[in-house]
Amino acid sequence: MLLVFDVGNTNIVMGVYKEETLLHAWRLATDRNQTADEYEIKIRSFLSCAQMWPRDISAVIISSVVPPIMPTLERMIRQCFNLEPLVVGPGVKTGLPILYDNPREVGADRIVNAVAGFEQHGGPLIIIDFGTATTFCVIDEEGRYLGGVISPGIGISAEALFQRAAKLPRIELVKPKQVIGRNTVVSMQSGLIYGYIGLVDGIVHRLIKELGAKPRVIATGGMAEVIAEESETIDLVDNNLTLEGLRLIYNRNRKEW
Repeated sequence: MLLVFDVGNTNIVMGVYKEETLLHAWRLATDRNQTADEYEIKIRSFLSCAQMWPRDISAVIISSVVPPIMPTLERMIRQCFNLEPLVVGPGVKTGLPILYDNPREVGADRIVNAVAGFEQHGGPLIIIDFGTATTFCVIDEEGRYLGGVISPGIGISAEALFQRAAKLPRIELVKPKQVIGRNTVVSMQSGLIYGYIGLVDGIVHRLIKELGAKPRVIATGGMAEVIAEESETIDLVDNNLTLEGLRLIYNRNRKEW
């Protein structure tokens, strides 16, 4: 079985595949201060709850946007599974032509999402990933990664309000029933959620105009479902898009690896 890791700034999402089937998926907080042993304890616990054992894992692939944590995770994988992980990066076959000025600047998560999105839906395509940052990736009808947009994530925006405005509290990010808030918390929730919906739709409309074609728009990540409920432009939500991309990339590199 294949164990896949998507390492983000806020969370690490893991999944176990048996051939093309995702059997289990888990999410844990990204903590740069944890040791390899501490991560191993958590991962063994996840596997145990799923009635699985480290010996059941035959391969591991990782995509990461947090370089400092990688030595710890790679050490953990070696001692827990006795395997060398495949890390998505330069030299790994993706089948995705990248038209960025400097392809090495494109985050591994964006590449992985694009691989899965084009494989499943073809192109043209816009993929929106709601993570610590919100990223918009544009893939044309030929499967080429054209580029995209990076904006602050909605969680960062909420935290900035709390940190920089003395009288504003830290709030839960839920969609209010109406746009007009009648207290501070609801007013902040309205501004963040509906303001972010406007940001997403506004950027997508501009991307479509520049692309000159009508793409399919796919959302993934933590706030995808909340934003997609009210968005005029998001066609579907796929919360396992990154995990599926990791599986595809592993299969494309399996023989060499």
